[in-house]
Formats: sequence, structure tokens, C-alpha cells
Amino acid sequence: MMKKVIGAITLIFFSFQLSAAIEIYQFEQPEQEQLYSQLINELRCLVCQNQNLSASNSALAQDLRQQSYEMVIKGKSQDHIMDYMTQRYGDFILYRPPVKSSTALLWLGPFILLAVGFWVLVSTLRKEKEQKSEQLSNEEQTHINTLLNHGEE
Repeated sequence: MMKKVIGAITLIFFSFQLSAAIEIYQFEQPEQEQLYSQLINELRCLVCQNQNLSASNSALAQDLRQQSYEMVIKGKSQDHIMDYMTQRYGDFILYRPPVKSSTALLWLGPFILLAVGFWVLVSTLRKEKEQKSEQLSNEEQTHINTLLNHGEE
């Protein structure tokens, strides 16, 4: 009986949490809804950092979705809204930040890491090859021959 009560309380608690995250916006035109959808998919949640606004349930993401909705309803263009967001929050809010000096490491970083990884791989393979191909000393060669000759007898 107690398990059922605890289960029911847990279910009620989680259902309130889920219903609180649902936002419904009404649009006058399908173009507005499409623009809004593009915006929240292209803008990054500054709290989660690995999610866009459409996927995040953080309070900041909810506020940014609301701001985006209000600007779309007022007839603001995508460029205007994106400019506003980047002026206010910086280029980090964009999933595809522009290429400029402040974002150069962001764009070039993966290629630099790939080049460094390739260099480490090549140098490691060369060292292994050099170690395998080193000539045996006369003493080592004599010892090997002795072992081989004893094995044949």
C-alpha cells in the first residue's frame, strides 16, 4: 500500500514538472512560425551550452524563446533578431559563429588538434620502426646464434 502511495506522489510530482516545461505560442502567419523555429534551433542555450534553445528547459532558454517570439510577432527580421542576440550575449549564442579573429580558435581548433594527433601518430610509428630495425650488436648476434645452434642439436 505504501509503495502505491509513494509511486502516485512521484508520478504527480513529475507530471507537474513536465507540464511546466510546455510552451505554446500562437502565430498569425506560417512564416512567423517558421522564422521562430529557425531562430530557436540556431541559438544556443547559454546555460546548457550544448543544446539549442528549442531543446533546453533552463529558465534562461525559456526567457530567450519568449524574447524571440515577441520579436517575431512584432515583425522583426531574422537578421535583426540575430544581431540583437549577439550584441547582448556575444557570438557564443550562435551555433555557427562568424569567422573572425575572436572566433578563429573555435573554427581552427579542431583542425589543429587533428594535425597534432596525426603528427604524434606518425612520430610514434617512426620511433617503433627505428627500434625494430636497429642492428644487433656482435655480442647479441653471437648469443642468438648460440641459442639457435643449441636448438638444432
